[in-house]
Amino acid sequence: MRRPMKGNINEEVGFNIRRIREERGLSQEELGAVAGLHRAYIGQIERGEKNVGLKNLERIANALNVNIRVLVDIDKYL
Repeated sequence: MRRPMKGNINEEVGFNIRRIREERGLSQEELGAVAGLHRAYIGQIERGEKNVGLKNLERIANALNVNIRVLVDIDKYL
C-alpha cells in the first residue's frame, strides 16, 4: 500500500480508510454496501481523489466500527 503524500489530507484519510478496511478483510464493494455508498466512490476516497463529506465519513466509520477520529488521525500511521 502506497503511503500518502504528507500534507494531502484527502490521501491521508483515504489511507486510513483503506488500511482499516483491509485489516477487517472487507472489499471496497463490501464496505460500500454496509456504508450505503458505491464501491467506486469508496475507491476514489481511498486514493484521495474525492473530498469526502462529514456525513459520508461518519457512514464509513460506522461501517468499519471505528470512531470517526480514527479515520482523521493523519499523524499516527505516517
